[in-house]
Amino acid sequence: MGRRIYGGSAVIRIFLFFFVLIFSAASALSKNPNPSSGSGQINSNSVLVALLDSRYTELAELVEKALLLQTLEDAVGRHNITIFAPRNEALERDLDPEFKRFLLEPGNLKSLQTLLMFHIIPNRVGSDQWPPEESGRVKHHTLGNDQVHLSNGEGKKMVDLAEIIRPDDLTRPDGLIHGIERLLIPRSVQEDFNRRRSLQSITAVLPEGAPEVDPRTNRLKKPAAPVPAGSPPALPIQSAMAPGPSLAPAPAPGPGGKQHHFDGEAQVKDFIHTLLHYGGYNEMADILVNLTSLATEMGRLVSEGYVLTVLAPNDEAMAKLTTDQLSEPGAPEQIVYYHIIPEYQTEESMYNSVRRFGKVKFDTLRFPHKVAAKEADGSVKFGDGERSAYLFDPDIYTDGRISVQGIDGVLFPQEEEIVESVKKPVKKVVQPRRGKLLEVTCSLLGAFGKDTYLSKCR
Repeated sequence: MGRRIYGGSAVIRIFLFFFVLIFSAASALSKNPNPSSGSGQINSNSVLVALLDSRYTELAELVEKALLLQTLEDAVGRHNITIFAPRNEALERDLDPEFKRFLLEPGNLKSLQTLLMFHIIPNRVGSDQWPPEESGRVKHHTLGNDQVHLSNGEGKKMVDLAEIIRPDDLTRPDGLIHGIERLLIPRSVQEDFNRRRSLQSITAVLPEGAPEVDPRTNRLKKPAAPVPAGSPPALPIQSAMAPGPSLAPAPAPGPGGKQHHFDGEAQVKDFIHTLLHYGGYNEMADILVNLTSLATEMGRLVSEGYVLTVLAPNDEAMAKLTTDQLSEPGAPEQIVYYHIIPEYQTEESMYNSVRRFGKVKFDTLRFPHKVAAKEADGSVKFGDGERSAYLFDPDIYTDGRISVQGIDGVLFPQEEEIVESVKKPVKKVVQPRRGKLLEVTCSLLGAFGKDTYLSKCR
């Protein structure tokens, strides 16, 4: 009897031990409902995964370009989130192209991040939790420390000025997504865009007469008056180019001197990064990165006030280059120099030029060669014959100082055969000319019939 009681108490103690263990685990899970948040990983049922695989492809693409995935993963790990996702048409057709170009420029990454985080609030607000109409506008803080207002009126749920067209479109344990009709733009991003568009952050260049340059010394004849900041260089770009590799590079003789008014190095880095992010121009970007002297030269020219247009061949065109074309010393530099025009040209300006003048020749940094352009098939065609290329991806990068235009071929200067005409000297028989007085005398003798003297005149 006692032995059975003892065995029964042992079973009871084991049962109580497992009960306490299960109760402790349940308490820990209730305190930490998202156990994967500590490791920084998200599961397949997360609202972020739902966003990337949803109908809102334009917003998902902007989130990836803005490098916000890690930030959003951390936010999901701490609390639920609510995402207001604009429909694709609002980002494709309804958005101002100039504003979209402003957001995608590498130098404006902070503005893009601020705009996207303006669409996310760090708590869960479902359609059933929307404020009633009589309560007016309810304020909520966003991930970017801005404020959005939720309201309900005339049967429409609103977030600021955007209508909720798909309430509770995607719901997940760690958040939900509402579809909205338009993009939400915070005041700070709008002010940055307006400041850029009104050119308040760029020094205005006033037109002034060109100073006199001594052709013998290639220098200004007289010390010119102080040049305002941002004025165009007084000397041509040929004078600002560094000498050959055997000599040390000389500073450009432009008006900026040591005090540059433009950050050319940063602008060159921006357009190289743009080529990499744009896709299809990795070879051209690699050449500019590896040839550091070339990128430095371009940055220095832009810092001195010069403007450049880069005709960038795409990867398919660069792959057609042969070993012979690249084996000669300095061949890559010469190829790139021939694709740089010392003017600021956009697709519109080049197309208008070839439409108006027919065939246009642009100067290049590979002096004295020029690149010819003409209209063909509704676009701009550079070069002639097999060594021609079409304007393929227009206005990849335009910032007012550097313009990058994508082309589908590699351009080379035309080989002009110089034929020297050899002129043979021709001997001319010069007959002696009699004087005027002798002619008059002979005519008088002939009139008087003096044949004896007349024979001497003959």
